[in-house]
Amino acid sequence: MAEPGDTADLLGSAEYELARRLIADYAGIKLSEHKRFMVHNRLSRRLRALGMESFAGYLELVQRGGAEREAFVNALTTNLTAFFREPHHFELLAARARAHAARDSRPLRVWCSACSTGEEAWSIAITLREAGCRFELLATDIDTDALATASAGLYSRERTDSLAQERLRAHFLRGVGVNEGWVSVRREVHQGVTFAPLNLLAPTWPSMEPFDVIFCRNVVIYFDREAQQRLLGRFAGLLRAGGLLAVGHAESFPAGHPRFRACGRTAYEYAGA
Repeated sequence: MAEPGDTADLLGSAEYELARRLIADYAGIKLSEHKRFMVHNRLSRRLRALGMESFAGYLELVQRGGAEREAFVNALTTNLTAFFREPHHFELLAARARAHAARDSRPLRVWCSACSTGEEAWSIAITLREAGCRFELLATDIDTDALATASAGLYSRERTDSLAQERLRAHFLRGVGVNEGWVSVRREVHQGVTFAPLNLLAPTWPSMEPFDVIFCRNVVIYFDREAQQRLLGRFAGLLRAGGLLAVGHAESFPAGHPRFRACGRTAYEYAGA
């Protein structure tokens, strides 16, 4: 008999189709027909953790709700990220932050709407600190495991290898002794940053004040066109006139919307209602 979650216990076509439907229902993620091996590998870990032997039984458990539904979503959420990924957005953000600081005493409000394990959110915070701009940064994600990593601000040293030494010293602490090989975001960088769970496709969101900038990068590629446009409308309702929306390098869902105009590479400015 195969061990629980062993690769001999293959994810069947029917179970894969059910998994695809469930992740679409719970998180709006549209998995292609070619992701079966990836789903098998990720869900196998949950079977091993639970001592279960069948994917069908596991998916029945997921459908009952509770903690395992959250674990299921976490397992199938892609968390590819890096510090200062797609640097043109941070250059644009820095310019806007400096201009804001020069003319307005209120904090710049920024939403990192799919923050994953936090590298994007901390890159935003570092950019705003270096620009000398007071800010309030909300960082959210559907994956609660990734969100816990993000809020802790603790990373292996190689995750920050791309950062200039001056920036690394200014915003991170190097671990010593038993923490050798790790870095942590400095306590002062945490100021003004709030992490919270949020499903972008949930029917309702918590009440939020308007934002000057929204980052929503490399996530809507998993949503269908209808969901993308619905999300864009909700972003429009939360952006100040002249506000910035940054999207991923393979995304163009704001293009063609009458209230958004391109203002840079995969960056759009909201004209207001």
